[in-house]
Amino acid sequence: QVQRVESGGGLVQTGGSLNLSCVVSGIDFRVITVAWYRQAPGKQREWLATIINDRRKNYAESAKGRFTISRDNAKKTVYLQMNSLKPEDTAVYYCNYAYGNKWSTNWGQGTQVTVSS
Repeated sequence: QVQRVESGGGLVQTGGSLNLSCVVSGIDFRVITVAWYRQAPGKQREWLATIINDRRKNYAESAKGRFTISRDNAKKTVYLQMNSLKPEDTAVYYCNYAYGNKWSTNWGQGTQVTVSS
């Protein structure tokens, strides 16, 4: 059974940084694609970044320049380093994964990020 756990959120001030983690177990982590999303109150879930490997990453415009996605296959973990955080980054952050071309239709609990002004 595949399990996915997000962590690393918290309360930070404007301009601060957080490093989110997404651990995916129960599947061959080396071959999955992983993406980060966020959902702010009253808004739709927003895609932020996707990683296939260290040379294949994509970012949404809202994430470019401030967020960095990376992965450690040995630890079965994908990270989202977030710098220069703004109040509008306040949201619940989720990760999702795809095996082959099939994305999981289940979502985890996410991790709350709150940026104070």
